[in-house]
Amino acid sequence: MDTLGRFSVETGFFKHYEDLVIREVIPYQEMALRDEIDGAEKSHAIENFTMAAQVIATGHSEGEFYGMVFQDSDVYKWLEAVAYSLRIHPDAALEARADDIITLIERAQHPDGYLNTYFTVKAPDKRWTNLQEAHELYCAGHMIEAAVAFAESTGKTHLLRIARRMADHIYTHFITDGHEGFCGHPEIELALMRLYHLTEEPRYLELAGHFIDARGTDFFIRERAQYPWMVWGNNALDREYTQTHQPVREQTDAVGHAVRAVYLYAGMADTAHENGDAALAAACRTLWESITRRRMYVTGGIGSAYEGECFTKDYHLPNDTVYAETCASVALVFFARQMLTLDKRAEYADVMERALYNVILAGMQLDGKRFFYVNPLEALPGISGEAITHKHALPVRPKWFACACCPPNVARLLTSLGRYAWSVEDATVYSHLFITGTLILPEEIGGSITLDTAYPYEGALRYRIHVPKGTACFTLAIRLPAWSRETTLHTNGQPATYAVKDGFALLTREFADGDEIAVSLDMSVRRVFPSQHIAADSARVAFTRGPLVYCAEGVDNADDVLGLRVERETPVSTLAMNALGDIVALQVKGYRLRDKGALYAYDRPQAEPCDITLIPYYAWGNRGLNEMRVWLPEA
Repeated sequence: MDTLGRFSVETGFFKHYEDLVIREVIPYQEMALRDEIDGAEKSHAIENFTMAAQVIATGHSEGEFYGMVFQDSDVYKWLEAVAYSLRIHPDAALEARADDIITLIERAQHPDGYLNTYFTVKAPDKRWTNLQEAHELYCAGHMIEAAVAFAESTGKTHLLRIARRMADHIYTHFITDGHEGFCGHPEIELALMRLYHLTEEPRYLELAGHFIDARGTDFFIRERAQYPWMVWGNNALDREYTQTHQPVREQTDAVGHAVRAVYLYAGMADTAHENGDAALAAACRTLWESITRRRMYVTGGIGSAYEGECFTKDYHLPNDTVYAETCASVALVFFARQMLTLDKRAEYADVMERALYNVILAGMQLDGKRFFYVNPLEALPGISGEAITHKHALPVRPKWFACACCPPNVARLLTSLGRYAWSVEDATVYSHLFITGTLILPEEIGGSITLDTAYPYEGALRYRIHVPKGTACFTLAIRLPAWSRETTLHTNGQPATYAVKDGFALLTREFADGDEIAVSLDMSVRRVFPSQHIAADSARVAFTRGPLVYCAEGVDNADDVLGLRVERETPVSTLAMNALGDIVALQVKGYRLRDKGALYAYDRPQAEPCDITLIPYYAWGNRGLNEMRVWLPEA
């Protein structure tokens, strides 16, 4: 059961973020889409729809298409965030503006249902002739997701009707008329599954499965030979880049463009669950292990290389040239959630939590008005964002991007956390993410569960059961995070009786109205040591506390992070820091090396004792340009 509409965030850490997105981020992003932010990259995305509507009405437009070939998707992701926002906080003015944009989108739709402003305005004779590069199905997927969100969150079906016309057009083109092909940027697969879950129209399930099963051919090579026009000149021979090097059930390593890969895997997992496809589910498990056991950063970032925004090789995880696109971690959250539908294993929620609290939150400035596309684990002023090898790894968040896929992705995720915090299967209620709020239970169980917590900075969780009919028999499954050395559970003040399965504590009982389950997580600071196969992290250590990964910033450490060495085995203390929004910082004993300034020297640098201050990774880059490191050498 999708718990999006059944869970409300009430107070605490993510209520702050939910409010920030509603109050600041959504209006700011609307201004960006309308080109109203001074000094920001131009978007032109809404104007592209205006021009496409002119073409539909008159046969020509008064301007030229501007932006990426997938510029439409920025508007769709923003609309999806708006839909979730309106569910949480009704806003008549925002709703009216969204309705106006949806009406504009409808005016840009062709009579046959086709909708894409790039091809309507710029290349009307080329639609469906460059599936490798041109993102038509990708944009359609994001429109479908926004449409489903509006229907689920507001009950409005205007955008849904538009999206279904496009989905039906796609079905006709690829299924009824038998045209070969699939998207070079997977996304349509997971979107069609969302549309299927909402409408129960079997053609959408069929179409999602068709696009998944179509991969593993040389279609893009043949397409390039037949239609030689290009958007960027991507190499059709590089079949790993677009995850078509093998049929999906035979793929064993996460390869190619990281966002594309994990969007695909999310759609595969959803389809496997719906169809009971054991082979497809097995492939998803294998690909999950490839990512999380050999190709994922400690922050939950994925995609090691700027070149192609790609996965590379096992254990190749450089810190300063990393890509770790914000969108890739959003996609990893989607994949994790779908894996939880296949197998109720806490490891999926552990990774979901890690990506959310670290990379995804770091992708947005604390004020909600600047954004990271790339999420490095080491920033070096004068090199990061400047050296030819590091131009992508900006040390300061920009106001907007020419390729602005990440900012609205963060907005839509942070306004839909109910979908990820809980799930319900039969008579078992799973608590995946520890977010203060209330879950309305399914009618067959009745009542609600309220979770109170000061997480992620405190480890006390209190679940309060409300059952209007007096009692209800069900299982409450609470994730036992892998990072918590000792987790204790009490029911109504007494040690709880529960079973443990796949990382969940299963409390099965006849719950009475007013029952309380108290959980205490071990919030001790943990040292993290990398695999010896990760060359970039050799002889280094990172620090975590709860779900948060920590880093050292120059502003807290005498503007010198590169010279820091951590003392082995020394205790780590915590301290409150108000400068970054009431965070809990860490302090550890260490040394600062002082050399004589020579490029190379025969004398060992002097080591001066010092206190090293560490802040949560999500809060870095909010105090100007300075050094930053996650992995620190040990003395």
